[in-house]
Amino acid sequence: MAERRGTITTDADEKVVSINRCAKVVKGGRRFSFSALVVYGDRNGRVGYGFGKAKEIAEAIRKASEAARKQSLYVPRHGTTIPHETVGTYGGARVLLKPASPGTGIIAGAGMRIVLSLAGVKDVLAKSIRSRNPINVVKATFDALGRLRTREHIMQMRGLE
Repeated sequence: MAERRGTITTDADEKVVSINRCAKVVKGGRRFSFSALVVYGDRNGRVGYGFGKAKEIAEAIRKASEAARKQSLYVPRHGTTIPHETVGTYGGARVLLKPASPGTGIIAGAGMRIVLSLAGVKDVLAKSIRSRNPINVVKATFDALGRLRTREHIMQMRGLE
């Protein structure tokens, strides 16, 4: 199993976005459980996220990273930025992504910054509009990235050359 995992992550990174602790009060005291949100990406257009829950932090992170590898998305890019402006929503979160000129960097909040950097986007302007919940912000960012289309893709859909 360790060999297989090593071959998958040779040129990819994983980052933990958030860890939540939940307490259940029982007769003997408090029982804690943890949930982790992990983003996985190869910095070349492939990115995914996963959510894991367990009684221990390390196990929650492991489950989340496995889920992130299974579910990934291809992000079309135009040079070092995104092809066009887009808005993504999830729950109460709304995210705005705008292309930026080379050298701008990633102007975004913590959750969005991790997703965009692991996707390989180097120049982008981003704003989280409503929710501050990191899980919903990451999911809204993935929604926005999933809506991106390149010029070639749109021309092909319309049947033009």
